Amino acid sequence: MGKLFGTDGIRGPANQYPMTPEMAVKTGKAVAFHFKETVSGNYKPGIILGRDTRISGPMLESALASGIVSMGVDVHLTGVLPTPGIARMIFKKQALGGVVVSASHNPYIDNGIKLFDGEGFKLPDTIEGKIENLILDERIRDLNREVTKTGRIFNIENPVADYTEFLKATLPEDLLFDGLKLVFDCANGATFQAAKQLFGGLGGETTFLFTDPDGININENCGSEHPSELKKEVLNQRADLGIAFDGDGDRMLAVDHTGTVVTGDQVIAVLARHLKYGNRLTGNKIVTTVMSNLGLAAALTEAGIQHSASEVGDRYVMEKMKSDGAVLGGENSGHIIFLNHHTTGDGLLAALQLLEAIIVSGHPLSELVKVMNIFPQQLINVDVQTKPDINTVPAVGEAIKEAQDVLGEKGRVLVRYSGTQSICRVMVEGPTEEVTNRLCKMIAGAVHQHLG
Repeated sequence: MGKLFGTDGIRGPANQYPMTPEMAVKTGKAVAFHFKETVSGNYKPGIILGRDTRISGPMLESALASGIVSMGVDVHLTGVLPTPGIARMIFKKQALGGVVVSASHNPYIDNGIKLFDGEGFKLPDTIEGKIENLILDERIRDLNREVTKTGRIFNIENPVADYTEFLKATLPEDLLFDGLKLVFDCANGATFQAAKQLFGGLGGETTFLFTDPDGININENCGSEHPSELKKEVLNQRADLGIAFDGDGDRMLAVDHTGTVVTGDQVIAVLARHLKYGNRLTGNKIVTTVMSNLGLAAALTEAGIQHSASEVGDRYVMEKMKSDGAVLGGENSGHIIFLNHHTTGDGLLAALQLLEAIIVSGHPLSELVKVMNIFPQQLINVDVQTKPDINTVPAVGEAIKEAQDVLGEKGRVLVRYSGTQSICRVMVEGPTEEVTNRLCKMIAGAVHQHLG
């Protein structure tokens, strides 16, 4: 049995190791044991447990709940709710911690387990390592042997309404979306109820796409990974803005009124200036990852905003935000964190803040994004069979060095494995589209030949 936790929890095809009911029971036991060890006295209100709309969600939810209650800890179920909504519920209920059953933007066949502490923050590597060791230790079977009073399972009432009211409270009371025509793509995922309740009650004319989850259509040609239908609808309706969420609602993607996709980096650039000029950018700092486009750093420098980079993964962004004292951070993928409002990336919250920036400025998104010039960037995902250290694969290392020699100081190369899938991501930024694409394909070819 290999390492379980990646950059965002445990993830893999449902009903295959490690995403089996048996492993979920073990994980539930280990999580409950860990959180019991962190507190003394009364364990109530226990652990919050929620999920997205995948067909395998109830199966894994039940197994996790069984493992948790076998340790004498209560479980409080949110049912289908965006990941940031579950994180919010953990904080509100002052729970021991929380568990989310979701594989985010992955296809329905995958599922995952994400863990949160009692304040609603994702667990650091060190704590995940301890829980992983518990899961893989066969003694996990005996951890509940002395438990004579098992926990109980409860359903939380109206979790969607609670979450949307929390989100509404982040906006100025007098801010309405009257006069705006908006289109939302809910990816047949966890936002299918919350988005309607939230944006349907703030004025404006709203259309909601992909709000009929059937367990297998989550992220299927829709959502933040597949914005083509959203682009068509924005153009057909002559809408002011389109927003797409991913399967669990912790990331977003925007489409302006011309049908142009706006990246997470561009959204961060817009929001950073909006907060700075509203005197709300505490610390005057932004945190993104090493994958962010070089154009974002240039835009922030021009605006007089400090910028630092973390490892890839929204929880690493959050950790650096906390250490740097930043209130805004995120990833080009659309994970955007507002630490003054929330403890994790939140696609619906990011959409609200972006709409606020548009309304307050009086300019469409197509104008606001001009504050950032995107450097030509190519990203190729290569399926791999194994994940050895890139530096130990000579042919790949030689291709990377050749590309770096060509680019010099006019670009960069970043080759890394996905923390959640069997994929190697090859990213190249360069002075022109032609050079960037050519070098990226060269490195991706070497990866495919020797690791694919």
